Amino acid sequence: MKLVDLHTHTQASDGTNAPGALVRLAQECGLAAVAVTDHDTVSGLAEAQAAGKECGIDVVRGCELSTSTDMGEMHILGLWLPEDVSLLQGKLEYLRRKRGERNIRIVEKLQGLGIDISIEEVLDEARGESVGRPHIAAVLIRKGVVKDIGAAFKEYLGYYGKAYLPKEVLEPEEAVRLLCELGATVSWAHPMLSKTSDEWRENFLRRLVDNGLSAIEAYHSEHSDADVRVCIDMARRYGLALSGGSDYHGTNKPKIRLGVGYGGLRVPYAVYEALQTQRARRGLPV
Repeated sequence: MKLVDLHTHTQASDGTNAPGALVRLAQECGLAAVAVTDHDTVSGLAEAQAAGKECGIDVVRGCELSTSTDMGEMHILGLWLPEDVSLLQGKLEYLRRKRGERNIRIVEKLQGLGIDISIEEVLDEARGESVGRPHIAAVLIRKGVVKDIGAAFKEYLGYYGKAYLPKEVLEPEEAVRLLCELGATVSWAHPMLSKTSDEWRENFLRRLVDNGLSAIEAYHSEHSDADVRVCIDMARRYGLALSGGSDYHGTNKPKIRLGVGYGGLRVPYAVYEALQTQRARRGLPV
């Protein structure tokens, strides 16, 4: 059975593989298609596409946007971004600038806790333009402050960590509309990771659909079989397509492997074909 992975991250944001290396790894894993969906940047897409042509594997241009809700962050995926993303670039630059300001304040909080760390070290650690907490975590690990990325987030960088700060993100409707204007397929990423009530989830989904949502990420490394069934039911009731991916980040999420997540993820090629069919019906390129 041919498989695909429509949710991955590279060094352009908080993954550890170069975009081209990720695509070559996808080929080695036997995937028929892979989407590169970095946080708040599209800077790795050209390299990924070039590697895809060399390897003979479909590369879907994408990105992942964080949005703010009363139940915490919700993430929105844009798939099949066009070459010209000028409508989105200004917003991405703004988000990266705000993320950079947050990084500085987190580093200052860590310094206030007696930890020897500088923003220059964090920037040196990052190899892409979207710099975030995983890069701060990498510096903490390298300096022996914590043993691994999980400990870094638990002790310092996660929601209950000593140096946590919220980040400025988009409103959900704005993110969906922006991606729709570009002709992207817009998917609600890993909707079951936030433990919300059925009523809240239903109301939120309706808000997204009203602004152009076209898919739900049913298949994800951290979705249970029951979660997948809920997503499939939501998609059926709202006439949405299904998407799926591992959320691969390389060694920043070492237990998640490309294409198979923790080992049991399977996103069949039929999911990819159905997304393409949906786009064709809407007169959008694939």
